[in-house]
Amino acid sequence: MSLVKKFATVASGTLMSRILGFMREMLMAAALGTGPIADAFYAAFQFPNTFRRLFAEGAFNAAFVPLFAKEIEAGGVDGARKFSEEVFGVLFTVLLGLTILMELSMPLLVSTIVAPGFGDDPQKFDLTVALATIMFPYLICMSLAAMMSGMLNSLRRYFAAAIAPVFLNVILIGVLGYAWYEGHDGRAVGYALAWGVLAAGLVQLAIVWIAVRHAGISIGFRRPRLTPNVKRLLWLAFPAAITGGITQINTLIGTAIASGQDGAVSALSLADRVYQLPLGVVGIAVAIVLLPELARALKAGNLDEAANLQNRSVEFTLFLTLPAAAALLVMSEPIVRVLYERGAFAAGNSTPTVAAILAIFGLGLPAFVLIKAFTPGYFAREDTRTPMIFAAISVAVNISVALTLFPGMGAPGIAVASAIAGWVNALLLLGFLIRRGHWGTDVPLLTRIPRLVLAAGVMAGAAYFAADWLSPYLAAASPLPVQAAALAVLIGGAAIVYFAVAFGTGGADFGMLRRSIRRGGAKAAGGDIDSNG
Repeated sequence: MSLVKKFATVASGTLMSRILGFMREMLMAAALGTGPIADAFYAAFQFPNTFRRLFAEGAFNAAFVPLFAKEIEAGGVDGARKFSEEVFGVLFTVLLGLTILMELSMPLLVSTIVAPGFGDDPQKFDLTVALATIMFPYLICMSLAAMMSGMLNSLRRYFAAAIAPVFLNVILIGVLGYAWYEGHDGRAVGYALAWGVLAAGLVQLAIVWIAVRHAGISIGFRRPRLTPNVKRLLWLAFPAAITGGITQINTLIGTAIASGQDGAVSALSLADRVYQLPLGVVGIAVAIVLLPELARALKAGNLDEAANLQNRSVEFTLFLTLPAAAALLVMSEPIVRVLYERGAFAAGNSTPTVAAILAIFGLGLPAFVLIKAFTPGYFAREDTRTPMIFAAISVAVNISVALTLFPGMGAPGIAVASAIAGWVNALLLLGFLIRRGHWGTDVPLLTRIPRLVLAAGVMAGAAYFAADWLSPYLAAASPLPVQAAALAVLIGGAAIVYFAVAFGTGGADFGMLRRSIRRGGAKAAGGDIDSNG
């Protein structure tokens, strides 16, 4: 299976999840707007979600996958299963202890870390504590699911791991639909959503567990022991967890700072959902696929193949994210209006704030995606310390800029801090890869990047003038179907302009894609592990 096809396999599941996530957020915006209950839910959910990224996705996609891939190469399926059981025993024990500790400490954690600004509103504070207490066990389910997803990705079975997150949105959409049908008030909706998150964690864990068994690996529980393999994993996982979860760490910091202003937490979360579509579909897909492929190439001593994988991944991410960034910058207000402006959201006049945040997030989007493409260059070489240092620098930049800008700019100031921190991190990662000789000069990539930037700039200019021409149809006074149709025309026209300029200037070409597919087909014929998942 070619690199492009593998990206598409993961991206298809992620795209489905993100589309359903839009539907979920549209329903939540209509039901809760950016009011106190929405603030409480988003802040409470951000806490276990951050820990999930730190202790699960970041750590295991970065540290577990290369070690598991090596066990498959060295000891076959039996060796990989033994390693997985050793890790499962330790991981489950640590997660159980952590969850109990966090549940008992939740009031203190909310008042000092999660949402210190809620302390002035006892009702919002108590609701946040209650919702976070319900949702925190979600961490156990999703951490174990992330481990099994890493196993599936190493076996080149991508689909089950990509499709499992869809069920979080399916369940929460069902909860919101039922609450609307029954006429529940906002507080009841908040509690129902919290229980829905926990149920979704159990469902997602079941899906990947079944997929792992179907792949021929049955994991049993072993008494937790710090074997040499587990010690090696922990040594790599701690810095990898910090690095892999850097976006979530910055988001958690932003949430804590934003809790000092009413509506800021939910405004940031609603904007975050929109820009997570290109970030998730492109960035996460590239990171998931690139890491095991890069680890295999380096293990085999194929440095040319490793370099080609890195360069083609960056080329692919920029080809798709530069126009997405331009679109978010120019079209943020009509996007927010069509997606969210109804019910409680419209009543709160939240569109300008959320649109401003979304436009700023768009400026940082290429950086956030490039981070996903650069970090496998370190993780595949079992260097998780260097990216952790860069992540720490990024966090320091984020905190200092956010604290400086928030008093004057409000929630948009936090978005500015996040975008600046993302670019600092991405440039540091690239600079040290080049300095170490792990990123060679690639003439096709260097010639295509300026042309892709030009294509995105031309698209942004065309979209700006087209939006002005379509403004009567995009205005808040227009019926929703008219707004949606005008937005679709605007996005479609912008896409045509971008692809025309990109292919016309040589920033992209079909020949490269065909060569990639042929290379993938040749490799598969040579004995790649079956990737049907």
